[in-house]
Amino acid sequence: MTELLEINNLDVSFLNKGENFRAVDSVSFSIEEGKTMALVGESGSGKSVTALSILQLLPYPLASHSSRSSVKIKGKEILGIESKKLRDIRGNSVSMIFQEPMTSLNPFQKINTQIKESLIVHNKTPKIEANLVSLSLLEMVKILNPKIVLNSYPHQLSGGQRQRVMIAMALVNKPKLLIADEPTTALDVTVEKKLLELLLDLQKTLGMSILFITHDLNIVKKFAENVCVMKEGVIVERGKVEQVFKFPEHPYTKKLLDSIPKSKKIVKTEANILLEAKGINIKYIYKRKFIPRKKFYQHAVKNMDIKIFSGSTTGLIGESGSGKSSLAKALVGLENSKGKIIFRNTDLGELSFNEKKSVKKDLQIVFQDPFGSLSPRMTISEIIGEGLKVHYPDLDSDQRNFRILKALQEVEIPRPFINRFPHELSGGQRQRIALARAIILKPKLIILDEPTSALDVSIQIQIINLLLELQKKFGLSYLCISHDLRVIRALSDFVYVMKEGKVLEHGYTDEVFGDPKNIYTKELLSAVTVFNTVSDL
Repeated sequence: MTELLEINNLDVSFLNKGENFRAVDSVSFSIEEGKTMALVGESGSGKSVTALSILQLLPYPLASHSSRSSVKIKGKEILGIESKKLRDIRGNSVSMIFQEPMTSLNPFQKINTQIKESLIVHNKTPKIEANLVSLSLLEMVKILNPKIVLNSYPHQLSGGQRQRVMIAMALVNKPKLLIADEPTTALDVTVEKKLLELLLDLQKTLGMSILFITHDLNIVKKFAENVCVMKEGVIVERGKVEQVFKFPEHPYTKKLLDSIPKSKKIVKTEANILLEAKGINIKYIYKRKFIPRKKFYQHAVKNMDIKIFSGSTTGLIGESGSGKSSLAKALVGLENSKGKIIFRNTDLGELSFNEKKSVKKDLQIVFQDPFGSLSPRMTISEIIGEGLKVHYPDLDSDQRNFRILKALQEVEIPRPFINRFPHELSGGQRQRIALARAIILKPKLIILDEPTSALDVSIQIQIINLLLELQKKFGLSYLCISHDLRVIRALSDFVYVMKEGKVLEHGYTDEVFGDPKNIYTKELLSAVTVFNTVSDL
């Protein structure tokens, strides 16, 4: 087999405050024609920096390479070549799918304009012919209603559609090497499965090589032939995927593999109903007509019933748009809904404003993106203690500080962090702060909306273990919303499966996962890429 990409002794340094920081240190690997190499590691390991070095998309001159660094495509050195030759390589020989398509696509241009740009720039293709090629590319990546998508803006498409558009743009000039940087992050499992199958089909059709960058080991096992594991800018282990997964040698590789969530021992009890919601309906106005005055509604949640039991975790699974988060917001009073919500034998709909306020301290929510839900202008101490000022206004400053420090200790955040701001913390640390803000009020129920979304696997398992420890220690109940079925299996005793606002199936987690009755549930479970059988979840 001919080597398509050869990287030897790649060093990448960044100039920061007069000092050079080495982000990538002596990285070497190669990819054969038509093969897939996975580059695995956690955030900050140097994966994306390595990939961006191939196309030289780093912020030069702040970024630099050592004289020994080498990147070759089909034996020709491309590192440091002149700009014109580099432009010919970009898009023609090597293309890249970026991690977040919404930030990579131009929000002011229609999809057709963005796809055909590369055709016109690289191949001087006439506009009429470029339009036809753009349409055929969308058909190739199996987008439904491709003519409509071509005339749409990025914000009008779903996450899966935007990712397919990115793939189509990358394939415009049939590159020999496709770099895919976290292409399935935060996508639903069924969308993820379809995208990976699509990439494999396109690879066979076009004979491409793929450099697949990810922190998700579940994808690597099924998608790649070879793998390199990166840590702190260095490749610590490499080899065939099957060999590395079965017989890992480096402690870091073993740590990553051990971080895959394990199944929870199910608590089978229905003794005490903590919360019961009956006939919940949620509608959103998405269009108005003023003459005549008419409103068009999207029915997000349709006549849904759900029960949450004391001391247990109820999982809520379904794809984006199924109504999971809408239901969660309705349960804590952040969304208008119709139906009954009974919490601790009290109908919340019959309470006055002040009565609802006293109940809210027992019913907390941790949002999907802690960076978006934590005020950037408040210190960690102020964020965690905010609820105390509302629900316990009589506490003096010493009592409040004691409770704040106690909450920090419970979520295993060092005391000196108390005066920091959210932007000074990592993703996992911010998630712990969001948990501390919830548990400081000693609630009975915490709603967790995608609590581990887009976290590294080792951080993800830490958060899962922390949640289980807090539940055991304080007798907490959780409603856990996630599209990651492994997280649901690791945390939940009961599970509800939602689609288009309706519950399709529910029951004990081991029973639903072990013997699903609904076709949609079976489809979700079959989409989990790393496992061959449902019992392995």
